[in-house]
Amino acid sequence: MPEASQPRIVFFGTPDFAVASAEALWQAGVAIAAVVTAPDKPAGRGLGSRESAMKRWAGQYGIQVLQPEAFRDPSFLQALQQLGVDLFVVVAFKILPREVFTIPRLGTINLHAALLPKYRGAAPINWAIIEGETETGVTTFVINDKVDTGEILLQRRAAIGPDETFGELYERLKTVGADLLVETLREYAAGRLNPRPQVGTPTKAPKITPELCRIDWQQPAERIRNLVRGLSPVPAAFTTLSGKRLKVFRCQVVTAMPEGEPGEIVLADAKSGRLLVRAGEDGVLLQEIQLEGKKKMDAGAFLRGFPVGVGNVLA
Repeated sequence: MPEASQPRIVFFGTPDFAVASAEALWQAGVAIAAVVTAPDKPAGRGLGSRESAMKRWAGQYGIQVLQPEAFRDPSFLQALQQLGVDLFVVVAFKILPREVFTIPRLGTINLHAALLPKYRGAAPINWAIIEGETETGVTTFVINDKVDTGEILLQRRAAIGPDETFGELYERLKTVGADLLVETLREYAAGRLNPRPQVGTPTKAPKITPELCRIDWQQPAERIRNLVRGLSPVPAAFTTLSGKRLKVFRCQVVTAMPEGEPGEIVLADAKSGRLLVRAGEDGVLLQEIQLEGKKKMDAGAFLRGFPVGVGNVLA
């Protein structure tokens, strides 16, 4: 249970990445006066609405939940002010206006899943893998008017495995970030942290778009492999086979390649489970895939159920 000696906060977050941090803070004795999360979403087919992971978590502990449609709504701002907390904490949430992040006396702290100033933006974990990085990390910083540019409090580095996917790194950084946030709040509330400016060349991590997810077979195989890793398991890189979408979740680079055009299937062997596609440079061995309307499966199972001939072209 929270202890009186810890700072009182309002926690802003929506997905399970944020839940890990909220749980760690709660277990560390931080008093969470309220949770701010996204409004419930329609679940479809008349099933009512779907609550965010953060709202479900707050319900377990009886924590007040605020779900504003607009951050500048006077009633929302008044509700935040009346809570009288020391600090706001933001994890995996929308951009807050100045009217919100300046309310608490200690300001507002954000946890970002990258080593700022690298990968500022909405999808830092994805982009670190897509760009072939071998190291990333998490950063806590004080929010200001410009997105992800505030002064740094603490950082923690984390290696990226050579075959690690977005989903795997997401799960790992979720825990690393939660631990760093607990340390940050403890030290910051005690006045033992001196915020420092971000140093280095900024890079961007914009929102993942459907256009980005389509595999460009003109690209080198290593670039394609990193795209697949950076989008697996969701939203998933894809190509098309005979007019149907084919998602790719795992693949490897093959350097010794038969001749062929980019996107051309140069080997399709159901017995060995090898489905090999020519890229702009080298080749891509598809390992885990999902054809539109079908289940995810390994390449061998796919080839046994859906015979594909050499010479077919993925687009």
